[in-house]
Amino acid sequence: MRNLPVIGITLDSEQPGGYSKYPWYAIRQNYADAIVAAGGLPVALPHHASLATEYLDRIDALVVTGGAFDVDPGLYGDADRHATVTLKEGRTAAELALTKDALARHMPVLGICGGQQLLAVALGGTLIQHIPDAIDASLEHEQPNPRHEPGHPVSVRSGTLLHRIVGTSEMQVNSSHHQAVREPGPYAVVNAVAPDQVIEGVEDPRHRFCLGVQWHPEFFIDPGDRRIFDALIAACRA
Repeated sequence: MRNLPVIGITLDSEQPGGYSKYPWYAIRQNYADAIVAAGGLPVALPHHASLATEYLDRIDALVVTGGAFDVDPGLYGDADRHATVTLKEGRTAAELALTKDALARHMPVLGICGGQQLLAVALGGTLIQHIPDAIDASLEHEQPNPRHEPGHPVSVRSGTLLHRIVGTSEMQVNSSHHQAVREPGPYAVVNAVAPDQVIEGVEDPRHRFCLGVQWHPEFFIDPGDRRIFDALIAACRA
């Protein structure tokens, strides 16, 4: 084990415009800052599905980040695609390759927001393509207030890895998503739900650290958020 566990962070990708006239990668700074604060060494992972094994040979844990896009519904068996669905197929292919290989190695994996949804799909689960059309009287999961502020509480289910990490039955979280996990997969379990019963986290107890949360703990809004990153680094040292 290295002195500082090396934590691979998946990047977002953008088409030309804004930062560059050419296609470019992006990552919000606080993803890396949260890992550094927990004692890890963050490294960025470009979108090369064919190199997933090579990347994983060089890291100790994987963080699958969020982004303003969706997993292709065809990957979880939905023939129809909601009008709001936006794809980044190259990113999804790379993240699925990384996630499935990391799980096969029992490498610690943390999925955040869209990364949690992708983790659920990798575990055999399915997604709700657009919450407002699927759940009556749902919360505003695309919260109107800034993302560094809480949007709603979540109930953390006892007996789960998440509950053991955060040590509480309720957390205040931010919310920036229009999709959610419908079914977590045959072996996965739900670890947190919103007041409208939208699934807010999944995990798979077959693995030593396989955790997904729908919110963005890298903002450190709730005391439990920091504990999630601390637990990821501790899992690398176990």
